[in-house]
Amino acid sequence: MSGAREKKRAKKMRNQPASVTLPAELGPFPGGGSRACPPSGDVRSEQQYHQQKFSNQSSGPSYRKDQCFPKGQNRGERGRGRGGWQGGCQSVSEEMPKYITVSTFAQARAAEINAMLKAVAQKSSNSLVFQTLPRHMRRRAMSHNIKRLPRRLQEVARKEAEKAVHQKKEQSKTKCRKARRRHINLVAEFNRRQRKNIWLETHIWHAKRFHMVKKWGYCLGNSPTEKSYRACYRAMTKHCLLQDLSYYCCLELTGKENELLKQLARICSIDTGLTFEEACCLSGRFEGSLNLYRADHYPEDMLGPVTFLWKPRDGSENRQLWIWVHPALKQDILRELKAIFQCSEPEEIYVPEPVATSIQEEKGMDVVLTLGKKRKKEDKEGEKAVPVKKIIGDGTRDSFQSYSWISQTTGIVISDKTMEILRYRLIGPLSHSVLTETLKAASLQTEMADSETELNNWWVENCKDSEKVSLHQRQSAIFELLEGISSPSEMPPGTILGLTVGDPRVNLPKKKTKAVPDFEKYQDNDKVRQLYLEGVPVDCAHSFIWDQDICKNVTENKISEQDLNHMRAQLLVPGSHLDLGPCESKIPILLVQQPGKMAGEDRPGWGSGWDIYLPKGWGMAFWIPFIYRGVRVGGLQEALKHSEYQRTPHTPNDFPDCQAGMQFAKELETSLLEKFKRRPPAKRANYVKLGTLSPFVCPWGQLTKNWEVRMKASGEFVSSSPHHEHCATEGHSFCYPKEEVVKEASPKTGEAEETMEITSSEGALKTEDVTGTQDFGERDETMTTNDFIVLRSEKLLMQLSAWCYPTAGRDRRVRLISRLGQKDMTEDIFLPILMSYPRALVWVNLSLLRKGNPELHAMICIPTEDDLLHLSKDKLFCGPQEPRHHDIFKHKVQKLKEEKKKKKKKDNTKALEGDSPSIPDKETTEEHEDLILGLWSDALPDVTSHCSRTLLGYVTRGDFSLAAGCGEALGFVSLTGLLYMLHKQPADKKGLVLLRTPASLQYRFARLNIEV
Repeated sequence: MSGAREKKRAKKMRNQPASVTLPAELGPFPGGGSRACPPSGDVRSEQQYHQQKFSNQSSGPSYRKDQCFPKGQNRGERGRGRGGWQGGCQSVSEEMPKYITVSTFAQARAAEINAMLKAVAQKSSNSLVFQTLPRHMRRRAMSHNIKRLPRRLQEVARKEAEKAVHQKKEQSKTKCRKARRRHINLVAEFNRRQRKNIWLETHIWHAKRFHMVKKWGYCLGNSPTEKSYRACYRAMTKHCLLQDLSYYCCLELTGKENELLKQLARICSIDTGLTFEEACCLSGRFEGSLNLYRADHYPEDMLGPVTFLWKPRDGSENRQLWIWVHPALKQDILRELKAIFQCSEPEEIYVPEPVATSIQEEKGMDVVLTLGKKRKKEDKEGEKAVPVKKIIGDGTRDSFQSYSWISQTTGIVISDKTMEILRYRLIGPLSHSVLTETLKAASLQTEMADSETELNNWWVENCKDSEKVSLHQRQSAIFELLEGISSPSEMPPGTILGLTVGDPRVNLPKKKTKAVPDFEKYQDNDKVRQLYLEGVPVDCAHSFIWDQDICKNVTENKISEQDLNHMRAQLLVPGSHLDLGPCESKIPILLVQQPGKMAGEDRPGWGSGWDIYLPKGWGMAFWIPFIYRGVRVGGLQEALKHSEYQRTPHTPNDFPDCQAGMQFAKELETSLLEKFKRRPPAKRANYVKLGTLSPFVCPWGQLTKNWEVRMKASGEFVSSSPHHEHCATEGHSFCYPKEEVVKEASPKTGEAEETMEITSSEGALKTEDVTGTQDFGERDETMTTNDFIVLRSEKLLMQLSAWCYPTAGRDRRVRLISRLGQKDMTEDIFLPILMSYPRALVWVNLSLLRKGNPELHAMICIPTEDDLLHLSKDKLFCGPQEPRHHDIFKHKVQKLKEEKKKKKKKDNTKALEGDSPSIPDKETTEEHEDLILGLWSDALPDVTSHCSRTLLGYVTRGDFSLAAGCGEALGFVSLTGLLYMLHKQPADKKGLVLLRTPASLQYRFARLNIEV
């Protein structure tokens, strides 16, 4: 049989059961027997016979060059393959066995019969029943009339018809684009797409212009699609940058003031700065910010940073408090608040009613709860009205989920106001001009515009009160004075101004303009100078946005965009000002000043601006007018750069001691590791040779623990160290690790290669004995345990900040030590700090002295005496270099690679032979997954003494700073290591450290500062 026929026959037989056998060709066995049939006298069972036959069939053609044929028989006499005619004179007795085992033979035949019945019953094609008939029996009516089919096929056709109807209901036909873009279908699609990730009211505007990311349960704009990195910085510095912060969560606490303050004092500390009891914040005049901890656990168990606003006193014994938290921190903080106030049972669930927005064209319509189905309602005239979907912001709330909890003992109510209050942020010196040009104070109104609607009924009632009218006029006067202030940083930090404004869509300019301040108007005004000094009065901080009923009324009675455009079209002069009169909406808002950069001595007030709080449903009505005033819009990356240039921690990136920060670090490590694995092995950086133990995550627990061990073992270290003559003899001092540079011959090139071995109190670094406390597989457990804290005591941070400045030399800075109450750095002063905080981290900022660009997870190290001496002699000295390390895992990885090749080859051989491949051992597989070329895959050694320069901390954010004109970095250092370094450094070199990026051997000199 030719090769083509053999392949054709094998293709036919591939779906047949293994027990099916057919007559085969003659084989080279003795006695003229066939390979498929056992020779005479063989007593093998029928089952073995069939197994041998099947294995011979699966192994391919049986004719080989090395086969020998009996004398007088050539290839042409063999026959024409299996199932063909037999050549030669073969008797039946030689082809058939003498006897068989009945039971085995019957089982084999039963299997064949079952396989045949199954193949007959199973439908092998996608054709319908009437299509299987011969062509001369087919009729056109058979496709829709089952009775036209033969009776034997009617039952099968009836089942097919039922199945087709069922599939047609489930898989509806895709609508054309015109139908999909209809208003009712489009909004239904938008609500469906935001089931998992919440959309902000400005989502569609952002989605057309920004790279969108899904974070914290929201779909947010990450960065603009256009090149705008420097443009956004210029906007923050010279003009105005706009951000949508509506994804921040608002938790409202309502109850008696004493009860609130009593329990809230348990989750914060006066040692870190402001508390909820601060007088200026408690009056409702200023916004406050603080760090929350678990009840009575300070300084451990950090929850996260928050900002808070008290509602000004209005004569009632109950007070309202808004706590604004990041969405990554919301669940932890909400759980803690419910625990301290004992709010276990929820209030009656409030089901929000449908609200009228820009996407609503008619009023009095029901919200469609079931997406994809139109539920119609007959109005008074009997006509059927088309329903309208929920607004984007309102669709995020589940009506069956509780959003309010009450305490049965104290009566305190906790309400979740997330997405009920919108929040925009304007950053830049021209924020005042943008605000004053976009927003206009609401005009007074004493009569209702339409008795049938509730439009502005709350405003009419308040305008009848002379005190509230006088308050509104004072607020409007202060708001107009903002135009004469050059920058928001000139206002007192956290100033709050309440205001009621008109519809900003009425004041839209014809085209985009840039808001410019008018200083001549208020240059010599005494009121502006008084506003500088005294700030906004307490009564002017009141706003109607605190009232939930008023916010609901304002949202429901908003004039739609369609009606507004229809009114513009009816103007006699196109493009002229549209005066709505009493029909104009009145919106209560709240303006909160953001102070910008307050810590440090350079660029005070940079990044200041205003936060605007709005009722829900009015997002785009305020967003577009801001855009028309020339503001630039930023996303999450611009917010990250804003905090980086202010040198403040960013939530949750720079809070490693809270659960959200740990989760962020874990996700970042996973993404960086996957990105590292995607690169070819030849294009990856070998971090083992570079001396980088952890390039994708900062092992804070390991760092603080190693410094604590060094502090406790300092006495033994000094006595047992071979270089003790270079160390101090005090019991609380430390020694630098001794570095030994060894020349090793490279196995490939034969050239001498510099490798390094560190000898310290932890022991030498060896392949077979690696001391450490953290395995590669145990790093996840370390990330979830709080074995360290971050020092946030203002008193201690101010003391450390003063010690970081040089006290001699050209870089000496004048410090008012007497006024600040700071003391000189002596062992009697800093040793109690070490004993109180043995495992603490300190937030620091670093500025490179010369060239260099710090990166994420860069190492902050302590310079040696030789480094400082070299720098003092050569001012152009960039920094030392780290000797190349020896890769102790290279041979293991190569060995594993060879084993994988052998195993793959072995499995392929077994597959050809028909055997099942071996199942790998689970433990061996997990061990091999940890071995990655270029990464430290074993237990981490002492991270402080692994390299030639002692490790002090890590960088969490670093880049070239457009504000400073040099490379800047932010990160954390060990408090123990920082005190040790400052104690050892000379007076004119205080605060000098070394920076090294994970993928480089070059150290760079940097200046370390602590700004409070």
